[in-house]
Amino acid sequence: MLRLRDFLERPDDPLQLEALTGDVGLDRSVPDPEVASPGLALAGYTGRFAPQRLHVMGETEITYLTSLSPTERHLRLSNFFTFDLPCVFVTKGLDVPAELLELAREKGVPVLRSRLKTAEFYRRIKPLVEEAFAPRTTLHGSLADVYGVGLLFVGRSGIGKSECVLDLVERGHRLVADDVVQVTRRGTDILIGRGHELAGHHMEIRGIGLIDVQALFGVRAVRQQKRIEVVVQLEDWETARDTTERTGLAHQTTEVLGVHIPKVVVPLNPGKNITVVSEVVAMMHLLRYAGVDVAAAFNERLIKRMKEKRGLKGYLQEDYE
Repeated sequence: MLRLRDFLERPDDPLQLEALTGDVGLDRSVPDPEVASPGLALAGYTGRFAPQRLHVMGETEITYLTSLSPTERHLRLSNFFTFDLPCVFVTKGLDVPAELLELAREKGVPVLRSRLKTAEFYRRIKPLVEEAFAPRTTLHGSLADVYGVGLLFVGRSGIGKSECVLDLVERGHRLVADDVVQVTRRGTDILIGRGHELAGHHMEIRGIGLIDVQALFGVRAVRQQKRIEVVVQLEDWETARDTTERTGLAHQTTEVLGVHIPKVVVPLNPGKNITVVSEVVAMMHLLRYAGVDVAAAFNERLIKRMKEKRGLKGYLQEDYE
């Protein structure tokens, strides 16, 4: 839940806000992630007005209000505040009409003023609101950055997910999260994974216990978050050997938060170098992203050669000279 007070209490103060109405309404939750200008509503047209949005008044809206007579301005603002508004932002550090502050206090609507220009204010507030409203879930697995590709390792408990990622870290790749991966959807098709804030970049290695990857391998061995691009499902050899893809022509996917992402099933047996296999998975994903499908290209060459052979055979059969 995102409260209006959270905008003011962010340590980096990205919106450069001050509360013009004191503590009035700051504990109200934000009901909608949309941010909009109430220009038409102030002018009197409210047919398509969405009051639950965060409303931003820039220089155009404030100049319009100050151009009205006191009576007309009070009437316009009274009609505006008849709606259940969550908040009103004023940008560019503009002076706010006294009537607006008075009506806002009466209705319990906070008025927050920013020193930022209107366009910059929109640019900064939208990611904050979208992050708070983004769909999210928690997955059991390990997430690593391998050649810039986010590989999410999943599988039964004890199959070796953490050991695989630890080996990748030792080879120069980076750990994002182990055991608990918090996944957030950005937009319609981007999944961002990060670790739990309490777990940090710790890993549980059976037989050893908890280790601090950043302390052991340095800051270059970890990163805070990464886009999840491929799911690597580790399975026991006995259960997966007969159903595992052999040619790469059939591409599997899995769904997380409504987003379909590629999935590779890797059966494990003693002596298998899963670390190198994982690196190949990442490189193959980069090739496909660049438009190169090795399996499809090989299959096309094979079919072409078979057609050529069949054509030569037919020519020799029909040669009567």
